[in-house]
Amino acid sequence: MQGKWIEIKIVTTSEAVEPISGIFYGLDVKGVAIEDPRDILEREQGPLSWDFADINIFEYGKDAAVVKGYFNEEDNISEIELYINGKISELKEIGIDVGEGKVIIKEVFEEDWANNWKKYYKPTKIGQKIVIKPIWEEYSAKEDEIIVEMDPGMAFGTGTHETTKMCIEALEKYVSKDTTVFDIGTGSGILAITAAKLGAKKVVGVDLDPVAVDSAAGNVKFNNLTSIEILHGNLMEVVSGKAEVVVANIIADVIIFLASDVKKFIEKEGYFICSGIIRERKDDVVNKLKDEGFDIKEVNTLGEWVCIVAKI
Repeated sequence: MQGKWIEIKIVTTSEAVEPISGIFYGLDVKGVAIEDPRDILEREQGPLSWDFADINIFEYGKDAAVVKGYFNEEDNISEIELYINGKISELKEIGIDVGEGKVIIKEVFEEDWANNWKKYYKPTKIGQKIVIKPIWEEYSAKEDEIIVEMDPGMAFGTGTHETTKMCIEALEKYVSKDTTVFDIGTGSGILAITAAKLGAKKVVGVDLDPVAVDSAAGNVKFNNLTSIEILHGNLMEVVSGKAEVVVANIIADVIIFLASDVKKFIEKEGYFICSGIIRERKDDVVNKLKDEGFDIKEVNTLGEWVCIVAKI
């Protein structure tokens, strides 16, 4: 792979990884990579351990996480940097701990960011039976394990973050063979593919980012699934019909914005699984969902993150 790119790195905290990533997704970013020491420590200590000695991402401190966005050389980097710093300030104003919040910019070659991160991504079991497996790794399923093959395409969703884990656990609980599932902000397609692997009869994944759509479509092919449709756009514009389960792993503000319209896409007695919510915004989301007529069935927490399951 050839080509030179501009890497914009934000030094932050594990708690702020999702909203910081959201800053990049609001731009014409060509890829996003996340290095979170909390995920690394959890994996190193877990049942599917891996070579901890190879990890070298702690140069900014053991509690720091790093989110990287990649841009074309032709992009107006000064303007992008100004926008990013403004958004970081907004996150601070609403009480999100962004840590150092330092922005670092440098030039990199494509192969440096497109492949090197893969050595840190290993099979990970989530919930009772889902195993997220990179396509380049070998893994033999045990007992009733379900293998989800993934090439996350610069970490649009690898399954390691708390919000993804909780969404997968909720899907295990609420998806059955007669279920239709809509996945809003599908990213790598990890939740849509998991739903299909759990037996959903139909799954639609949507995303506003064309890079994410390409990543998700590729992962659907890796898993040989015919029950999934990946669409470019937002839920209200490109999806028709209703689903028994709608899942959205985004951020609190977007979930609050969606709450009134998403009801139109959920069957009666259906479920809205939403995450990407920091603890400090839990009540805001819960209250909005209640105002829109949802019955809150579960409020689960993992680390600094919240996953809410609401029934209509």
